[in-house]
Amino acid sequence: MDIRRAQPDDFPYLKPMLLDMGFVDHPAALETRFAHFCADPFHHLFVALRAEERLGYAAVHDYGPHLRSGDQHRTAKLDDLYTRPDARRQGVGRALMRGVEAWAQTAPVRYVFWYANQREAGPAYRAMGYAAQPSGQEGYDFFEIDLGNPDLRLPHALRGS
Repeated sequence: MDIRRAQPDDFPYLKPMLLDMGFVDHPAALETRFAHFCADPFHHLFVALRAEERLGYAAVHDYGPHLRSGDQHRTAKLDDLYTRPDARRQGVGRALMRGVEAWAQTAPVRYVFWYANQREAGPAYRAMGYAAQPSGQEGYDFFEIDLGNPDLRLPHALRGS
């Protein structure tokens, strides 16, 4: 399985996945945003492929350098992780997350965070080895990858922003 940056010509293949995720304001606007996100240095779309078949995607928003600490505490949010239903439980999500982590390490991004519902998504992330924390929002958990020096890590609640 290959993980690569999405390209505008991936849109027809990923559109059903994007629509299945929900909350699409307008399909024409989605297509325009998709092309923009493919070129935007702060939005990263990754696609999972097996023999040129698109199996899933991940969307990450890099917040860029922090005003006070530059890249030392640079943060990115995982906005979407989607695997086609017929490709689930085959390592697609795990491969996409490895791709996100590899990108974050070279960006350089210190933290990648996301929220996941406690029904389907949360258990899937836990099965991949990620630990959940309470989010403060009913029905959702908070996940975070800290790519910094393990000796200097502070728990999320103690870190501040």
